[in-house]
Parts: sequence; C-alpha cells; structure tokens
Amino acid sequence: MASFPDDTADLRQDIIETARALPRLGLTKGTSGNVSARTKSGFLVTPSGTPYEDLTPDRIVALDFEGRYRGDILPSSEWRMHLDFYLAKPACGAVVHCHSPRATALSCHRRGIPAFHYMVALAGGDRVECADYASFGTRALSEAMTAALGERNACLLANHGQIAGGPNLKKALSIAEGVEDLADQYLSSLVLGEPVILDAEEMADILNKFKSYGKQTDELEDGQAAAFELPKRVD
Repeated sequence: MASFPDDTADLRQDIIETARALPRLGLTKGTSGNVSARTKSGFLVTPSGTPYEDLTPDRIVALDFEGRYRGDILPSSEWRMHLDFYLAKPACGAVVHCHSPRATALSCHRRGIPAFHYMVALAGGDRVECADYASFGTRALSEAMTAALGERNACLLANHGQIAGGPNLKKALSIAEGVEDLADQYLSSLVLGEPVILDAEEMADILNKFKSYGKQTDELEDGQAAAFELPKRVD
C-alpha cells in the first residue's frame, strides 16, 4: 500500500516548484493550470487565481477527502478534479492539470491520442482518451475526467487541456510533459494523413514491458523480466 507524506512546509514548497515548472516547460501560461499532492489526511492544492511567482507555502490550500478546507484562501477552481482523481486512484500521490498548447489543440477537436507511438503507454493504457466537454470548475467536468481516465493516469479534457497523475510530483509532471510531447508528435504526423496505429497485441506487450521500463536489474521484482534484451555483463 502506498505511503503518503504529512502536510509539511517542504511538501508545500515542492508543489510551488512544480507549479512554477509548468510555464518554464511550455505547459501553461499565466495562472492557468493547478498542482496538488496527496497527504496522509487529504491533499494540498494551489490556490485560485494566484500567479505562480507569488505563491508561498502558507497560500497552498489543504483539503480533506470530503472536499472541505479551512481559512480565507480559496483552493483552485479545479479542486474537485484533484479530489476525484485521488478517490479513483488510491496509489496516486500527485496531480498536475495544465493547458499545454498541443494537448489543448487536440482536445478542441475532441480527439484523444491513439497508439500511433508506443509511448502512449506512459499514461497506463493503449491510448490517451479525451473526456467529454463540461464547463471548468464543475462536478460534471470531474465526472467526465474520471470516465476518460479509466485505468489510465492521464487524459485530455475537451476544449480545455490535460490532466495527469503519478505517485509523486516529479512523476506527475513528467507524465504531463510526456502527454504534451505525444500530442505534438501526433499533430505533426497528421500533416501526412492518419498515421499507422499499433495494434492491440503490440500495445499489450508494450504495457507489460512498461512495468519494468526504466528499472535497473536490482530494482526488478521477483520473477519480473527486464523491459528489453539485456547485453552480456562480463565483469
């Protein structure tokens, strides 16, 4: 079972640094987007309408899993999406929502990202779905997100952007960045027409490989195969 941290000043600062990385990585502009991290008692999320450069640890808002907060600072307008992401995915430790340009462009056509490239597996499935449209900051949007996620850890949000989760802030940000890269590549490939889509059998194999992808041999679980054919070690 996943273990999550206490609400600390360090965790609040990590949320701020993750939020500030969004514009630096080209994943959002202005105050659009929001970041959260799960704690032992609920989750912490960026506040509504505050420029990232003005964020301080005391302005990060704590909520419980009933959607309750204390104090004078309102949480992000998308607090419910973060809450429902955590409720749907008990192993998720952090969530990043952003209006990254290429993912948003696809979402405006209500298009997800198919298996044109094996790296769609980074989101945990054989494609990245696009959720049905609903107005921002609503329960309907959160419900559409949950349906589009399914077993995956990321999805597009129609006419809006994308949302991604992971075991920690670093991984959630990495998945959001990966989704944007995939959206960019997919849009580029469409210039020449519809790309070749990898079949279900190949993607099932890829998803199995991703269970050990990026692990060193000493990090593999008992009986788990490496993600690729290993060279011979001679020492």
